Amino acid sequence: MAYTMTNLNIGRTRVDDSFWGKRMETVRTQMIPYQWKALNNQIQGAEPSWCIRNFRLAAQVVAKGKDSLTGDCSQKGFVFQDSDLYKWLEAVSYTLAWHPDKELEDLADSAIDLIASAQMPDGYLDTLYILGDIEKRFTNLKDNHELYCLGHMVESAVAYYSVTGKDKYLNVARRFTDCVSACIGSEDGKIHGYPGHPILEMALMSLYEATGQKSYLNLACYFINQRGQNPLFFEAEDKKFGNKDWWGPSYLGYQYYQAGLPLRSQDAAQGHAVRALYLYSGMADVARETGDESLVNACKTLFRNITTRQMYITGNVGQCSFGESFSLDYDLPNDLIYGETCAQIALVFLCQRMLRFGINGRISDVMEKALYNGVLSGASLDGQSFFYVNPLEVVPELTKKAQPYVHVKTERQKWFGCACCPPNFARLVSSIGSYVNSVDRESNVIATHLFIAGKYDLSLKDSSVSVEIDSAFPWKGLVKILFHTEKELRFAYAIRKPSYVSSYSLKLNGKDFNATEKDGYLYINRTFTEGDRLEFKMDFPVRIVRANPLVREDVGKVAVKAGPIVYCLEEQDNGKDLHLLRINENPDFTVCFEPELLNGINVIKCKGKRICTENWDKDSLYSSDCPIIEKDVTLTFIPYYAWDNRMPGEMRVWIRQ
Repeated sequence: MAYTMTNLNIGRTRVDDSFWGKRMETVRTQMIPYQWKALNNQIQGAEPSWCIRNFRLAAQVVAKGKDSLTGDCSQKGFVFQDSDLYKWLEAVSYTLAWHPDKELEDLADSAIDLIASAQMPDGYLDTLYILGDIEKRFTNLKDNHELYCLGHMVESAVAYYSVTGKDKYLNVARRFTDCVSACIGSEDGKIHGYPGHPILEMALMSLYEATGQKSYLNLACYFINQRGQNPLFFEAEDKKFGNKDWWGPSYLGYQYYQAGLPLRSQDAAQGHAVRALYLYSGMADVARETGDESLVNACKTLFRNITTRQMYITGNVGQCSFGESFSLDYDLPNDLIYGETCAQIALVFLCQRMLRFGINGRISDVMEKALYNGVLSGASLDGQSFFYVNPLEVVPELTKKAQPYVHVKTERQKWFGCACCPPNFARLVSSIGSYVNSVDRESNVIATHLFIAGKYDLSLKDSSVSVEIDSAFPWKGLVKILFHTEKELRFAYAIRKPSYVSSYSLKLNGKDFNATEKDGYLYINRTFTEGDRLEFKMDFPVRIVRANPLVREDVGKVAVKAGPIVYCLEEQDNGKDLHLLRINENPDFTVCFEPELLNGINVIKCKGKRICTENWDKDSLYSSDCPIIEKDVTLTFIPYYAWDNRMPGEMRVWIRQ
């Protein structure tokens, strides 16, 4: 089957959204400069990055040899430290697309010059081995992340080329890719391996789309088809080179890398969550391009497992701190969650690719849920502190004194030694315009998935269309669409009707319009002319949400949600000991938009109860005689993504009812 739905190039988007526009500006004005300082070890009190230092030393080795180095010249940081600079460059690329900035572009060019100067004559470029033992390159694909770093290099190089038209960085990425292709593949004499940490698979597909060179498609297909085949490559690699088998003694085994079985045989998400979701995204790209239905079905099976059995209400995924991994179906602990920011970001990547198999509201609902909740919680509103782990329930004393909670932070951190999440956040938010719409040129269909205000230029088979969106989302449900066409043009416009919408109205040029509803979208199939106006009004009242009873941690509890936003209780509004609170059976909610609070949010209030502790003897843990006494209180809820932007304290999403 041919799949012809495509995503919108970032250069053809102009976001003008009161909600996302603030976050994009924060990335541009605060996060990108801050992260450049972090990459240069210039953030006082933050863990050092060493990233730029590693590249500078590697460039010296390439130019003059190792004998030219003095002092401690080993590679510092994690084995994948190079990737932080590549992700920063990708965020810069997307930012330049909607806000040209010569000074920033010059800085990016200087970083690219540094990267190019560290590239070896045969195209190889990884500071871990250039500063270490170059003879050991490609001897630990499982754990040493050469191919992962290349993947991020390729992704950012394609983005930079797409936005600026400059090909120096693209050529660096192509040379490294060609070096890998010469060493790894199906042919005799090559290493029959694949990435331990996926991302190169989808990066190769981006490179193939940018250049048309089929060898990149072939290598991506090889990685997908070879993974998990017997004999297991990682097992053989460990034995041959004496590499440590980190996960073999545990229940994860080689499924930690999603490499214990062929991909078409895997029916549940297992192992490291970010690796899994990057891999599934690459699978989806390969499946779409090749029309491989067995691979399409594998993607759908794994996506269904994640989103119906292993995903939090906030779109967080990867429940377990052990291995940063998926756990079991319905195992969704709120306080011990891992929920790495990168995992939510990777889920958004996968959703975007799944939508290219066909427009489906269930998929775009998940994408929106992750974006507005699990992703946004990963960075502070000022863009200068970050969560790696994203809990749904926090008691600060526990995280400081109880070992099982050691991975959970109650305050966002300035930086991390393992700093994959901050630049990942920046590259996603700065490119948010490319997630709003998609187009099927063959069928002349335009689909709007997200209600993010702006102007989006789209190409159909015979002409071009600009879709101008005006929206107050996520606080209000009124969306206005203005169509700009070069001539009268017949096409189908599909606008998503979210699953949380209780009722809606649709007007075309001021008159009621009955659209055809299919798979969560409203279809308007007609001849459009310049200036046609669509008004889509959605009602999404505050509502109580319950979890499937198989989710043990949430039985007897509810969460509060309005539109795409999940809300939480914070200690600052509701006092300590949030576990003592409960919400009434049929609460009467009040909603108030507070423009000066937390960059402007809806605050939700309702009546509830608090268990009193005064009648309990503090030296008595248990009693058959002490009654439960409650007092009336007002519960105050704020958006989950905005917690920990005022003062540290307790937080929880799920509350007793």
